[in-house]
Amino acid sequence: MNKSIIFSLLLLFTTTIAFAQQSKYQLSSHILDITKGMPAVDVKITLQKQIQGNQWQMLAEKQTDKNGRVSDFLPQTEGADHIGVYKLKFYVEPYFQSQQTDTFYPYIEVVFEIKDDKHYHVPITLSAFGYSTYRGN
Repeated sequence: MNKSIIFSLLLLFTTTIAFAQQSKYQLSSHILDITKGMPAVDVKITLQKQIQGNQWQMLAEKQTDKNGRVSDFLPQTEGADHIGVYKLKFYVEPYFQSQQTDTFYPYIEVVFEIKDDKHYHVPITLSAFGYSTYRGN
């Protein structure tokens, strides 16, 4: 390859990485399995927004990463307005099955309201027979 092609590819790669690092999201979540003191890995979480009374619109489906996190719900783009009522649904039964543990909860739903353009973090602490949630940061 000649130097100009290598330079062009390097510039494209660097620009792509820089752009990816600038992406910001308004909503994140985290699951901590408190029976193990470890993150709950590979748990499906869906995000829905309430529309027209009791109707829900599916917005996203993600899996928790190796740290039990999903950090990229609701991209913050220019002019984006995410004010509204949302529901995160945590599909915890398959996680507990993979741990060979019985659970009381097939899934957990957390409903909350976004009222401004600030970041919202909605984590859960989880065990097979209990959970807790709060607004984190």
